[in-house]
Amino acid sequence: MTNQEKKQVGISNTRQYTNDVENITFEVNKMAKQAKTLMQQEFRRVLDYITTRKHSARNRAMLFLMFYAGTRVGETSALRIEDAVDIDGNVKREILLKADITKGNVARTIYVSDKLYKELDAYIKVVGVADRKRKLFYSQKKTSDGFSPNTLTQYWHYLFSACGIDNASSHSMRRSFATQISSKGVGIRVLQKLMGHKSAQTTMVYIDASDDMLRKAVELV
Repeated sequence: MTNQEKKQVGISNTRQYTNDVENITFEVNKMAKQAKTLMQQEFRRVLDYITTRKHSARNRAMLFLMFYAGTRVGETSALRIEDAVDIDGNVKREILLKADITKGNVARTIYVSDKLYKELDAYIKVVGVADRKRKLFYSQKKTSDGFSPNTLTQYWHYLFSACGIDNASSHSMRRSFATQISSKGVGIRVLQKLMGHKSAQTTMVYIDASDDMLRKAVELV
């Protein structure tokens, strides 16, 4: 390779590095303006509030799904009973999110933990599975086919305000999911798959460095 060719390769690599840094910086700044990550005590506060209100089984199930599986508000509102429950009426351990309801139009599987399974199972026992085509999470409006992404977003905004949690939104549970998984030492590639991101860089900006994670980090020295 000639000196001129080496120079061109160096310029190309520098440009690529600069673009990567700019993209990451943009994503970080964008995420900084978005929802906060929920701490466990805040999650419990929301859960306690929900339990004392109407539709508690439904609202607990939605909270657990978004907090423990990282589903987006659009994915959560679009799920139907047949997506989450098998033909015998049992909650599935693996739920396929079809491409037409995901943000990137790429299907992915969410894996149902024991905690999430328990909540979904309790909810299904309340609503039943007679109409498998019906939305998984019903809305109070009789003429509505369940929540829309917009109405569910508004619901979470109202709920967090009622609980006195500032800067939280429907995206908070997804950020919390990513941070929880990361704090357990799970690799970024696994987390990327769980989040349904095309790029690991996008996944990285979802992870919030909590005080607990910082304390554990210094103990490694």
